[in-house]
Amino acid sequence: MDDNLPVIYLSGLLVFVAGLAVFVLIQIVKTRRFEGRFSRLQKKLKQEKGTAREYYELGSMFLDKKLYVQAISLLQKALKAEEEIDPDNKALIYNALGFAYYSQEQYEIAIRNYKDAIKFSPQYVIALNNLANLYEKKQMTAKALETYEETLKYEPKNSVAKRRAESLRKRFIAQS
Repeated sequence: MDDNLPVIYLSGLLVFVAGLAVFVLIQIVKTRRFEGRFSRLQKKLKQEKGTAREYYELGSMFLDKKLYVQAISLLQKALKAEEEIDPDNKALIYNALGFAYYSQEQYEIAIRNYKDAIKFSPQYVIALNNLANLYEKKQMTAKALETYEETLKYEPKNSVAKRRAESLRKRFIAQS
């Protein structure tokens, strides 16, 4: 038994290193694809007008990179694109704009964009959650609770809205 211990240890170590290598390779491939698409879209949109989808996609990539000013510019171009954009896609764009402004601590503009997203898609629970979170951040507890409850009307099992609404209700009870 004692003779097998080093073999078992080395086998385990080898499996761990092989798993780690596979994970790293997958991450490299994902990053290369992302950067390749990012580069192609950037080049294309510098040379010619793009579609709303292309502006949104590149804007989202800038959001992923935490480059909010560039993301805002591209998302606004998506809204101004010449083709007709269906309401659900407009809601996505406005929600992304809200997130970009939120990330820059421009809360009033973020609120306006989240509300626009909800105007185009009233059941858009991500925008509702984002708006409620922002209300909470601004100490607008009643509006936050109301917005979380609105989220729960559309998606009763939404764990974020459930947890935050319950927490806010407890705060109201404690204040009474």
